[in-house]
Parts: sequence; C-alpha cells; structure tokens
Amino acid sequence: MRTFDYTVVIWKERDAYVSKCPELGVASCGDSITEAKENLKEAVELYLENAEALGLLEDVEESLTAQEKYTSHAEVVR
Repeated sequence: MRTFDYTVVIWKERDAYVSKCPELGVASCGDSITEAKENLKEAVELYLENAEALGLLEDVEESLTAQEKYTSHAEVVR
C-alpha cells in the first residue's frame, strides 16, 4: 500500500466551504472546514480507487508523490 500526499485548498462560498485537490481536479464541500476536508479525502480515495481499477494510477502518481510542492497566493486587480 502506498501513501499519497495531496494538496487541500479550502475556501468559503456563501453558506458552505468548498475543498479542492488541485493535483487531481477533485472537489467537494462541507458545512465546516473540517467537514469539507474530510469529504475531499473521501472523494480523493474514490478517485484513486477508480484510477487504479482503470489502470490509470500511474498517470497521477507523480503529482501525489512529489517531494517538493509549493503553494502561493496572488492577486489581480481589474
């Protein structure tokens, strides 16, 4: 069994929190930050199960095992 490391981005939209894994393009949501993160973990697990069943796990493995990951915040003014 392998361990995969993925990024979690969470933001508030109206009355819910949206969570996203940018490496996989998987998203979820919840009523709290904790719930949004837990729901995203479940969605990522399901995504990886399906990728493995379809023989596509190697296609995403590198982004989930990279030793270096960087996140940043930027702005644009219009």
